[in-house]
Order: sequence, then structure tokens, then C-alpha cells
Amino acid sequence: MLYSKKFINIYREILSFLLVGGFTFIIDYAGLYVLTEIFNINYLISSGISFTAAVIVNYYLCVRYVFKNTGKIGKKAKVLFLGSSIAGLGLNQVCMYFFVSVVGIYYMIAKLVSTAIVTMWNYIMKKRALKN
Repeated sequence: MLYSKKFINIYREILSFLLVGGFTFIIDYAGLYVLTEIFNINYLISSGISFTAAVIVNYYLCVRYVFKNTGKIGKKAKVLFLGSSIAGLGLNQVCMYFFVSVVGIYYMIAKLVSTAIVTMWNYIMKKRALKN
């Protein structure tokens, strides 16, 4: 056998995480656009709202489909997951502000860059939170 069972499980977990992340990214990205363009809400406020909605959906899907070998999730894991999500929101907002207000990138493009950065953060931190 070329690949160990552990390698295959990690591969599946990462693939599942990316699929769930892709779905919740659509929620985040579409929410940002709708809130900013249709409801005329400032891009930073829209970004915070859409990110939070996506995190709620992401939490459920991660627990249900991605990190399913975690067993019953304890209070500590929930707190760590929530804490990592709040930190991810902060990182998202800092990136959005920096790329839009400092660098001058269109907010929808800045969201793509911000998402790439926050995705790496989220995978590492949520995996740690849910495996404890």
C-alpha cells in the first residue's frame, strides 16, 4: 500500500474542509455583496455580518461532516472553536480594512485575498479545537 490510512484520512479531512469552506464562502461572499450593494451597508460592517453567518453554518458542517471522528464535543472544544472563529473574524476585518482602505483594492477582490488568509488560520485552529 502506497499511502497509509492516516494519510488518506488527513487527505479526506482536508478535502471535506475545503468543500465545506467553499460552500460557506459562497454564503460569506454573496452576503457581503448583497449587504453592501443592495442594502448600502459599509463594506466592513457587511463583511462582519456575512462572515459571522458563514461561521455559524461552517461550525455545524465541520462538526457534522469534516471532523466527525471527534466524538462528543466538550465545552472546552466549543470555546476553542468559538475563540478561533472570533479571531478569524478579527483577522478578516483587519485584512479587509488593510486591502480596501490602505492598499485601495476593490472590496470584493480584497475579500478573496482575506478569505485565503483566514482559511489557513481556520483550518489549523478549528482542527485543534475539535480534536481536543
